[in-house]
Parts: sequence; structure tokens; C-alpha cells
Amino acid sequence: MGRSVLSHFLNLSNPSPRFTSSLSSGAIPSKLLKKSGSIDQHCLLNRQIRTGFRCCCSISVSQPAGQESSSSPLRKRIVSGVQPTGTIHLGNYLGAIKNWIPLQNTYDTFFFIVDLHAITLPYETQQLFKATRDTAAIYLACGVDTSKASVFVQSHVRAHSELMWLLSSATPIGWLNKMIQFKEKSRKVGDENVGVALLTYPVLMASDILLYQSDFVPVGEDQKQHLELTRELAERVNYLYGGRKWKKLGGRGGAIFKVPEPLIPPEGARVMSLTDGCSKMSKSASSDQSRINLLDPKDVIANKIKRCKTDSFPGLEFDNPERPECNNLLTIYQLMSGRTKAEVAQECQGMNWGVFKRILTDALIDHLHPIQVRYEEIMSDSAYLDRLLAEGATKAADIADATLNNVYQAMGFLRR
Repeated sequence: MGRSVLSHFLNLSNPSPRFTSSLSSGAIPSKLLKKSGSIDQHCLLNRQIRTGFRCCCSISVSQPAGQESSSSPLRKRIVSGVQPTGTIHLGNYLGAIKNWIPLQNTYDTFFFIVDLHAITLPYETQQLFKATRDTAAIYLACGVDTSKASVFVQSHVRAHSELMWLLSSATPIGWLNKMIQFKEKSRKVGDENVGVALLTYPVLMASDILLYQSDFVPVGEDQKQHLELTRELAERVNYLYGGRKWKKLGGRGGAIFKVPEPLIPPEGARVMSLTDGCSKMSKSASSDQSRINLLDPKDVIANKIKRCKTDSFPGLEFDNPERPECNNLLTIYQLMSGRTKAEVAQECQGMNWGVFKRILTDALIDHLHPIQVRYEEIMSDSAYLDRLLAEGATKAADIADATLNNVYQAMGFLRR
């Protein structure tokens, strides 16, 4: 989610844009639930129906599962966030944060700093503290407007961790064992260095999403599996505890959670490494040369572009599978300059790498400089930043607590 991407998914000039989804929408008919011998069979059926299915869907989806406190109740809701690990880089910005800006004018948006996710692997406490504030300031410096969007720190809304525990009781361990990222990361660092949180953090991700009765969640290719788990978990809890069972306990009945829809970036939305055009730009890459950080000084940006990997082919072109670095650098220039792909292709087709690297460097510096100036202004007024985060957490908690109370009631807890 937080590593997620948004703006290229939607045609934002249209109040009801279309998007490509890798998952089907809607719930399985009740008659199929009755025929399935167990909730596990039901979820398996859902998974089988969705496998390989692609649809082009309207933004108009089901109504909210519960009554919600919202300043814009008629707007569809989007949630997204970024982990405060490492330094925010160009991939985070172009893939997620930059794309949030137009969305906040059309949707009910919740953008948070997912600090609880940042402790799934060994980390430095002082770095987490600093990175959390830095990430919040970068959100605002990039143009997130707190009069339109809620900006808050995940751990400041305690309902996230409470709901995670409740959802954990309904999550089959087999679902988590299949998570690709857990397998990959545990192999890298070894079992002795892997905490339980690395296995269970997809349940926390589900909590992050379901708490706010989200309509849409921006996800990258590496996060689709986690959102599918979120959808299946929402359906499973709705089946186990919702409907008449909830109503008998004094609740509203019906679905407890809204089942969110994924928003998948189109081809070309990912920003790749400067040292390997086949690998995504990443905070975790060992070499800082592989990425442009949003706060990199001008001379550092110039040096990274000067040293970035290229090729020996003549001219410059998009979409040649033998030239991944060329495609990546042209894409970055296109996004930084605000030009169309066709315009960039025509401008750069006859250039050599020396000339192109100079104009790419200038485009990066020109685009990032205003963000860096605004970031410094925000960081110089800690009281201002703290106030905005507190206001965002209060608004988020109003909605999250309403969902959490419904879950407690539906699961049979004695409430205060």
C-alpha cells in the first residue's frame, strides 16, 4: 500500500474514471455460500474466480458497509501511505505521493505514514523517529493539502493495531505462509533475524485498509497479493460474523467491512534503479547511487545522473526491451518535464547520452527544488507539523473507532 502508486490509474478529469483491476468486484452470491462446506471453501472459490480475471470497472461501487463520520460522505474513499524507512526517493514520489495531489480534490483521501510497518525488520529507533517526521513533511511539501486530505501517523490511531489482533484470529496461517515478500525477505536475513511481524504484517495492512471502509487502494505489482488477502479477509469476516449473526447481537447487520477495489498502475508507472533498469528504484538498495532522493542537493543529483547506467545503442528510444535503462531515464524525464511520451520521443530520438543527461539533470533539479524549499520551511516549524498530524489523527480515529466498535460487537465482545 504505502509503496503504492496512484495518479496514472485514473483519468482525473472525469468524475467517474475507469481503471484496470486485476480482481473481480462484488461478493459471491449467497447461494454459493450455502453450497460451500466452509468459509475456507468460500474464500477459495473467490480466489479461483478472480485468478487471471481482468475487468474494466466504473468507479461506482457498493455503498459503505457501515455508517461513517466523514466531512465528505458522498465521495469515494482512498487510503494510501509510505513507510518511514530510508529516504523518500523519486520512485516513491512519482509512484505515489505526486499522484495523490489531484485525487484529494475528488475523493475522501487518507494519507498516512505507516510507521508500524517500518519495524518488521531490524531498525534504528532514532532513525524511525526522524524519518516519520521527515516523511510527513515531504507529504506536505509535495502538495498534500490537509484541508482536503487527512494526514496522520499510523501509530497515532490505535485502532490499527487493535483491529489487526481481531483480524489475526480469523486469518488462516496458510494464507500468510504464501506471501511472497515474507519468503523473499526471510531468505535474505535468515530465520533467526525474522520476527513474527514480518509474517503477520499483511494482516496489519488489511487493518489499515478496512478500518476506513475504503473504496479503492492503490497497489503496485508487488502488493497485489496483499490486497487480495485483504479482500478475502474482509469477505471471511463478513461471512463469519456479519449479517444476521451481527444483528442478533444488537448490531446493524449486513456487511461489517466494505471489500475494497484495487487500483493497478499501467505499464511504465514504475521508476527503476539508476544502476539497473530491470530493478525497481528502492530504499533498501545498498547503493545510494541507484536512486534520486527527493532531498538530494543539486550537485548530488548531477553526479548520480552523470554516473547512471546507460547503453551503447545510437539515439534514444522508449519501449525497447533491450534498452531498459534508456526507457527508464526517458520516462523519468517525461514525468519531470510534464511532457507527453510522444513529445519526449521526438525531442530525444537523435540525442547522445551526454546531451540527454544534462537536460535530465536540469529537469530533476527544477522540479525538486521547490519541494526541497517547502520541506525546509515545514521542518523549521515543528509545532505546525505536530498540529497538522494531531488533527489528521483525530479525524481518522473518528472513522476508525466506529469500524472497530462494530467489529467488537459483531465478534461478541462485551463493550464498555
